[in-house]
Amino acid sequence: MSGELGVLNALDVAKTQLFHFTTIVIAGMGFFTDAYDLFCISLVTRLLGRIYYTEPNAAKPGTLPPNVQAAVTGVALCGTLAGQLFFGWLGDKMGRKKVYGLTLILMVVCSVASGLSFGSSPKSVMASLCFFRFWLGFGIGGDYPLSATIMSEYANKKTRGAFIAAVFAMQGFGILGGGIVALIVASVFDHKYNVPSFEENPAASLLLPQFDYVWRLILMFGALPAALTYYWRMQMPETARYTALVAKNAKQVALDMSKVLQVEIEVEEEKVEKYTGSERNSYGLLSKEFAKRHGLHLVGTCSTWFLLDIAFYSQNLFQKDIFSAIGWIPPAKEMSAIHEVYKIARAQTLIALFSTVPGYWFTVALIDYMGRFAIQLMGFFFMTVFMFALAIPYDHWSHKENRIGFVVMYSLTFFFANFGPNSTTFVVPAEIFPARLRSTCHGISAAAGKAGAIVGAFGFLYAAQSKDPTKTDKGYPTGIGIKNSLIMLGVINFAGMLFTLLVPESKGKSLEELSGENEGDGDIKASGE
Repeated sequence: MSGELGVLNALDVAKTQLFHFTTIVIAGMGFFTDAYDLFCISLVTRLLGRIYYTEPNAAKPGTLPPNVQAAVTGVALCGTLAGQLFFGWLGDKMGRKKVYGLTLILMVVCSVASGLSFGSSPKSVMASLCFFRFWLGFGIGGDYPLSATIMSEYANKKTRGAFIAAVFAMQGFGILGGGIVALIVASVFDHKYNVPSFEENPAASLLLPQFDYVWRLILMFGALPAALTYYWRMQMPETARYTALVAKNAKQVALDMSKVLQVEIEVEEEKVEKYTGSERNSYGLLSKEFAKRHGLHLVGTCSTWFLLDIAFYSQNLFQKDIFSAIGWIPPAKEMSAIHEVYKIARAQTLIALFSTVPGYWFTVALIDYMGRFAIQLMGFFFMTVFMFALAIPYDHWSHKENRIGFVVMYSLTFFFANFGPNSTTFVVPAEIFPARLRSTCHGISAAAGKAGAIVGAFGFLYAAQSKDPTKTDKGYPTGIGIKNSLIMLGVINFAGMLFTLLVPESKGKSLEELSGENEGDGDIKASGE
């Protein structure tokens, strides 16, 4: 292709080298922090309930009221949704690199601040915690479109899928990291202050103010990995595709990429002008041309991510029931506050280690062989199968002797979410849209995903309540029960399978070929070629 830019071609065919791995680590540490911050709250909500909502002389330790529980866990998701849209748009306007440092600073500051949530009354502590977690989420949201876009624009076309998936796979380590930090903090406090269980002595089982530091330490630790990578983030040059195709600066791109690739790259002023000046590379997001070329693609990436996250985030609901059911977590009154943190963290760490983390790395290993489309379709298919297999004989699974089978099936569902749509929905939007809209479109797709997460985390929190008013959790109305909730999730996963058909396969092609930035008047062939 004579019109192709030499510098972009050089990136496309570059051998995998050190700078690819440094980019994975720098972008991946952002994701490590994202996952740590989003998931560590579920480790400490029980402790918050005990500290701030235990009534004197109650038979059981306090729990967060439903509206507070929803606010504390959900406010970060709402912040993330807003951040994805805002920073996604900003990343196309100002450049990936400038915005990238900004999101990191926001994450570090708000991680620390959420641990310093001040006030003495439960209301003020929860309000300030929610405030800082919203802005923490806002920063995390920015990391999604920027990390994906930066990695995709730096990668070569042969291993691009694996590189973007590897950045995302750091999420698995973040969840694992959250569990491990909580285990360490809980063990240290437990050894220092050996306290009785709630049954034996309600007041002594909750040692204040010492145990108030536990959740604060766990939340604040999230700032560390982000702060460590700030310097390297600032040293990264702007991506070649942004500098050439959006900022239209041919000299700068040749200079930056000569350093990165360590080869001489010529300045291609005319080509850059010709490339960016043509009609087909100037249409906007809301134009008819965009709708014609990429409209269905955007519908595909948004809908699949939305449907996947409903199922993915509803897992937190069933987790505590499942752990209690198999005896990993005894009833609250049989533990002290600190033992409860320890047991919840242990359960989350084991699930992460054996089901979450391996799923991500299966995707990394196979995505450039199997392709995005096949992995996503297969993942949704198995998630559908396992959800129905859990739901239909649900009464069978609720007997003590069948619990292990239940956990195995449950873990497999999430193994196939990660070796499946959870990874691919992140990879594809970073590849198929034109450079000047890439970060925006990834942000929109990711925000659709977070909207699904909010539905999954809250909708199902209420839906999964028992139909029998005497069996609901304190403060909740009756719902449709866990069995029906699981059937609904199976249907949602099946819908994800259907919407996957709208998403094109991007394996092994250059970004410009996928987005149609370097073609004549011919149109891109649709997916399923």
